[in-house]
Parts: sequence; structure tokens; C-alpha cells
Amino acid sequence: MKHFLCFLYVLVFVSNVECVSAQNISSIIDRSSNQEAFWSVTVRDDTGRILESLNSEKAIIPASNQKLITTAAILDHFGSDFRYETNIYGEGELTGDTWDGNLVIKGSGDPSISGDLYDDDRYYGFNIFLGQLQDQGIRKIEGNLIADVSLFDEQIYPKGWDWYDFSFYYGVQISPLSFNNNAVDLEVFADGGIGDKPRITWFPDSTDYVEFVNEQVITNPNIDYDEYYRRELGENRIVLGSTLPQAYYEDESLSIDNPSLFFLDSFKKFLLKNGIELDGFLVVSNKKQDISSLKVLATHRSKPLSELVKWTNKESDNFYTEMMIKTLSADVSKQPGTFEHGIEEVRNFLFGLGIDTTYVQMNDGSGMAGGNFNKTSIISDVLVKMQDHSEFDAYFKSMSVAGIDGTLQHRMKGTPLYNNFKGKSGFVTGVRTLSGYFEAKSGKEVIVSIATNNYISEKVSPIDAVHEQILMYLYNKY
Repeated sequence: MKHFLCFLYVLVFVSNVECVSAQNISSIIDRSSNQEAFWSVTVRDDTGRILESLNSEKAIIPASNQKLITTAAILDHFGSDFRYETNIYGEGELTGDTWDGNLVIKGSGDPSISGDLYDDDRYYGFNIFLGQLQDQGIRKIEGNLIADVSLFDEQIYPKGWDWYDFSFYYGVQISPLSFNNNAVDLEVFADGGIGDKPRITWFPDSTDYVEFVNEQVITNPNIDYDEYYRRELGENRIVLGSTLPQAYYEDESLSIDNPSLFFLDSFKKFLLKNGIELDGFLVVSNKKQDISSLKVLATHRSKPLSELVKWTNKESDNFYTEMMIKTLSADVSKQPGTFEHGIEEVRNFLFGLGIDTTYVQMNDGSGMAGGNFNKTSIISDVLVKMQDHSEFDAYFKSMSVAGIDGTLQHRMKGTPLYNNFKGKSGFVTGVRTLSGYFEAKSGKEVIVSIATNNYISEKVSPIDAVHEQILMYLYNKY
């Protein structure tokens, strides 16, 4: 009878009865449907002592769990109170209500000139600039609008990013002067008849900076939505080829080419719409402008870095991560920031924590690139060591909370892990990772890193279910 109950538990998972002889990490994985996958798990207590492990010293692809390492290094270098400062300098003088001369906007690397941290007010930063220009009596600019983008080098993508991702918000170009996450926000309304093209609008204000080729078709309401978006490489021509069931609504953020010019174009149109004329050209310069004698006409300061890191980890934002990687490089080297040097500084940070970086291979900061490798033993060790760091409070608060927010908003509800597990998920094709902190049933703090690599299912839900079974096993045991 005892063996029958254990068998029943394994099959249907409806009993809280523990069959101790069969219940451990290996047996949970052995029951999973993804037997082709490679699994690695490291479990530690808050002192760093390993409680359990499976393939802990094997190399894994970390996916977005890499952000846990990158953001730790960013907080270590800048501190949670750091703010980006983006200035508009005036080259010339004010005559009446006309600024006679050029305006130079110096890119600071701020990723947050968007609505992300400002209640979805995507013009928040522009309104800050506008108000300060108007306060000085400027109603017309007789000169060029110049973007100084010398803070970063000219490499717009990290090594290893896939060209397929370049059309979407998670694979945008990186530039020290960026607006709206270097993307246009498309809305599609399938409110016509079957066979018609759906209606589209986009932000910023249906800008002509991009050209949409709308080849989408409205289909029978019973047919599933089929997505197709593609921006032609090196251009701002975006082909829309989706099929949408009648009455369907879809929104998508799509990347643009040449982010700095996009910033200038959007800002010029914003000024014109709000009563400031601009006669002159839009100029993007990779050469550092001499601003030593120029007057600061307007300044936008970002929210504290703690808020940017919180957005980065909770929302798993690749754009914010890579912008901060290049900012780190520029600040340390006093040269144009590069992805490679930023990554080197992250590795130096790990070395300073006493971590052997031999098995930490990074092609980007965000974890989307091919060729990234790590170990769950290392990721969990970083989480342990960050507990003693002066910036741990900001670091810990940047984690998604199970069932509450971020990428974990819909996970672990109805379990003791709800509002308990704080951590970071990760996903690229064939890879699912999860690392973080939780309090076990006994009150003990447990730190865990789980990686599943090389699975072939198109859905992550079966993998997530196994990860959560492992967490529940650990919760009950410790």
C-alpha cells in the first residue's frame, strides 16, 4: 500500500504526502518530460555552504540570469544613487526669442529617456528639456541640432546577437543618445472585414522616420493570430505580414535604425509641436564636441540607478543592460565605451569577489548572445556574496517577486513561494534558467540557481513546472 501511494503521488502530484525515498532533485528531473535536456542545480544557505547540487560544475548557458552578474557589477561601480545627466548645450547666443546658433545634445548613455520609469509618459524627458528652453525665452532656434555620440564606440550590437532579433524591442541598436528604447510602438487593430488590411498607428505620433509596409490580412475570427514583422537591415522600412483574426488587437515595439538620428528627429518634431521652431539640419557626430565654453540650456537627470537596475532585472531588459555595460566601460576607460571592455570590467568585479572566472564566458551583458557560458555554482555564489555588499538592498529589490511582478508575475501563485521567491528568470531558445532567494518552511534562507539547457519543447511551461517542483522540494526540506 505504501508503494502504491508513492506511485500515485508521482503520477498526479495531488498529495502533500512525501515519499522521501523517491523525492530529491534527481528524481524530480527524472520524472520530467524533457529527458533530452541538460540540468544543473546549485543550492546554498546564506553562508554559501552548498546544501545540494547537480552538475554544479558543468558549463551552462545562463540566458538572462547573466543580468544578475552584470547589474551587480554596475551597482558596485556607480552606486545606487548614481544618475545619468543628459545636457543640451547652446553654441551661440539668445537674441530676443531666437537662439542664434547650434544646440548640442551630448549623449550620456541614459537608457531611460522613455516612459518606462515615468508612468508611461514617453515624452517625459522631452518635456523636461522643453520647459527649460521655454523658461529661457527660446521660441526659435536658428542653427543645427547636433547629437554628440562620442561616449560610445560605433559598434551598435554586442557580439553574438542574432540578426533575427534585430527587428524587435529586445534586439535594438545601442547608442549613447536614445529615445523610447530605440523603438517605435506599433498598434494593430483588426477592426475591418475579413480579407481587409488591419488599421495601424504608431508612436512617436505616427512618425515618418519609419516606413511601414502593411501587408497584414484580417482573417476569420476562429483562426489563430500569426505574427510577422521584419525591419530591413540598415533601413527604417518595416514589413508587416501578420494575419490577425477579426476584432483582434496587437501591439509590438519594433526597432529603428540609427537611434541618435531618431532621437533628433523625434525631438525636433516635439519642439515644433510645442511652439519652438528649428531652422537647421540634424547632425549626428561621433567626434567629441568642445563644450567647455558652451552654456547649458537644459538638463535631464535620470532616476537613481537603483530604479534603472530594478527595471532591468524585473523586466529583463536587454537594452538597459547593454547601455549600462557601455557606460561602465566609458566611465572606467575615459575612452568611448565598448561592449568588450564593459564585459572585462564585469569579469574584474567577479574576480574581486574571489570568483574564478575561467568558466565565465560573456559576449554581452544581457545574456541574449550566443557563446555565453557560466555555472550555477558561480551564479549562486554571486548571490551569496552580494549579501555582504553595500549595494545589496538595491540589488535585492531589483529582483522579480514570484506571483507579484516582473517576469515572475504569473509564476508560483497558490504556493508558499508566492511573494517569497525573489530572483531572475532567463530564456533563450532551448534554455530556461532561474536563480534567486527564498525563505524555506523552517525560516532558513535558501539561495538557488537552476539551469535547463538543450530542451526541444517550444513551450517553457513544462520546464517552469519542474523548476517550481524543485523549489517546493527545497522549501519543504529546509
